[in-house]
Amino acid sequence: MGFIWMIIVGLVAGLLARAIKPGSDPMGWIMTIVLGIVGAMLGGFVAGLIGINADGGFIGLIFSVIGAIVLLFIYEMIMTKRRI
Repeated sequence: MGFIWMIIVGLVAGLLARAIKPGSDPMGWIMTIVLGIVGAMLGGFVAGLIGINADGGFIGLIFSVIGAIVLLFIYEMIMTKRRI
């Protein structure tokens, strides 16, 4: 059940991050889920660094979305450099 829950939370966090960040990010469902999962890992790491318990709930989702937004900006910078 944990793996399915991780996919669902990853999808929600990835969709929210893509909705909040302006610009077009052409990626499919799988990349959106991966974005959300890796964003949750990054957000949990940052939350731990500043001393906030983000093990789940609303705070965990907020940090997951923040991590995913940061990853979207990094993805955009990499893809922009690749096109030049």
